[in-house]
Amino acid sequence: MRFDEFLKYAPKVLNVELPATHAHVKMVPPNREELLRNTDFTRITPKKAAVMMLFYPKEEQTHLALILRTSYNGVHSSQIAFPGGKVEVEDFDLKQTALRETHEEIGVHPTDINVVRAFTEVYIPPSNFMVYPFFGYSHEELSFELQEDEVAGIVELPLKDFLDDKIVVTSTMKTSYAGSIEVPGFQVEQHFVWGATAMMLSELKETLKLVL
Repeated sequence: MRFDEFLKYAPKVLNVELPATHAHVKMVPPNREELLRNTDFTRITPKKAAVMMLFYPKEEQTHLALILRTSYNGVHSSQIAFPGGKVEVEDFDLKQTALRETHEEIGVHPTDINVVRAFTEVYIPPSNFMVYPFFGYSHEELSFELQEDEVAGIVELPLKDFLDDKIVVTSTMKTSYAGSIEVPGFQVEQHFVWGATAMMLSELKETLKLVL
C-alpha cells in the first residue's frame, strides 16, 4: 500500500474497538493460554515495558519496523521484536517509554513519530514483563541508527506482506516451558516471529483490516 493511502486510514485506528484477547489467542503457543488464564496478577508484580509499532514510508510504500535482538544469555536472545524496552524512573508515562526506547534502539526521534493510540498489553511469563504496545507512524523515510549492544539489525516489513494471510504459519519450536511443540507465528523473510511479538502483530493485523 502506498504510504499516502495509508495516512488516510491510520487515524481511524483510534476509534476501532481492539480485538485484544481474541487476536492474541491466535498466536498463543500450546499450554501458554492455560498458564496465562491461571496467572493471578494480584499476587505478582510484573515489570513494565513499552514498544512502538512504527509504520513509515520506504520508496513510497508503507513499511513496519521490526528489530532483530542481539544474541545474549537471556530468554529474548536473537528474537524479532518491536523497538522498545523497560520503563525507567524518568518516564512520566508508558508512551514516553516507547518513544524513548525507540529513539535509543533505532535512532528515530520522538518528534518524528505520530502516536495514534495504545494497543492491548501482553504478559510474558518467562521474563515476568507486561508489555504495552503503541501504534504510530512517521511521515518521512527513516534512517536507522542502531544501538549495537541490543539491536543486531532492522527488519523492514512491507504492509502488503503483513496483511497477506500467507505470512501466518506454524513452526516446531523449543520453548522455555515445553519440549518441541508446534507454535503459531509470522514468517517474516527468513525469520519466524512468535510469542509476545506475534500476539501484538496479530492484534495489529486484525485492527488494520478493520480500517483499510
